[in-house]
Amino acid sequence: MAETLKINLAERSYAIHIAADLGTEVRHEVTQRTTAGRRVAVLTDTNFDQAQSAALRAMVGETPMLIVEPGEGSKSLAGLGRVLDFLAEHKIDRGGALFAVGGGVIGDLGGFAAASWLRGIDFFQVPTTLLAMVDSSVGGKTGINLAAGKNLAGAFHQPRGVFISTHLLATLPPREFSAGAAEVIKYGLLGDAGLFDDLEKSPLTAASPTLAALIRRCCALKARIVEADERETAADGGRALLNLGHTFGHAVENAAGYGEYLHGEAVAIGLCAAARLSHKLGYVTAADVGRVERVVAAHALPVRLRAPLAFGDLHAAMTRDKKVRAGGLRMVVLKRLGEAATQDGISPALIEESFREVGAA
Repeated sequence: MAETLKINLAERSYAIHIAADLGTEVRHEVTQRTTAGRRVAVLTDTNFDQAQSAALRAMVGETPMLIVEPGEGSKSLAGLGRVLDFLAEHKIDRGGALFAVGGGVIGDLGGFAAASWLRGIDFFQVPTTLLAMVDSSVGGKTGINLAAGKNLAGAFHQPRGVFISTHLLATLPPREFSAGAAEVIKYGLLGDAGLFDDLEKSPLTAASPTLAALIRRCCALKARIVEADERETAADGGRALLNLGHTFGHAVENAAGYGEYLHGEAVAIGLCAAARLSHKLGYVTAADVGRVERVVAAHALPVRLRAPLAFGDLHAAMTRDKKVRAGGLRMVVLKRLGEAATQDGISPALIEESFREVGAA
């Protein structure tokens, strides 16, 4: 039985559908549009095409499809140009739609292309990784990476719908599943202490009987945050809370070179650094920091850098982060496990110390 969550954003409202298998529903959406004479295109990557070829074709049939290489390297200016050229080649007009079938890279890239093409066409998210299901497919943030930093070019462009089929996780490599678990841990830390407690008692696996319920729980939490602060303009808190661990994590991805760490792995290190920073600010205890690190490690995620990265490079990446305001970093810190807050004016020395404790050189 499918569950449906609604994101209420006036004319940009849409539904998140969650079930074991929503392939038929995706196919119905595609068929409805093509039968009405509206052009449809699909973006996916080679990993999903190879692992789930039958499921992919069952969903989209003979719809024109662009298959790109997996990984952050495709989320680039060149990658965006390739998608736009593909949409032009297949004469996708303003009544057309793009279906992004894949993980966070595909959703971000496809969403930004849809936002840019003809100043905005419809797109649908069909997430195929845990990370995309619980986080990146929901909320309308789209974008690509630049040499200067992660997701620095992008747009807010809400999908017309999100279809989450949990059976697609059956072929997800364990490392990718763990990367998605980092975002689940994030949601527990920022706004659901009960979720964090559950993960502490029983780490999430692809075979967990609570997997679908946890995905829904994360989506519901994000939906309420997005509804209250769609474009991340709140003076305090708001959508920025979803960046817990990400200012540190994005710096790791940039300094190490995109692809060295999966996004979720970098976020996991960022969560540990954020916990340490929160302790230095007097909000959480050393025991709380230990709990965070144990939960991260229990999900086969790193708590420290695998090899040292120069703090100068990490700091430079942080200063180019989207969350810089008036030249200063706006950090997300933990007031307690299960409650996060944004804070400006934190001593750079405390940020440096926190980064060095997770392996910065």
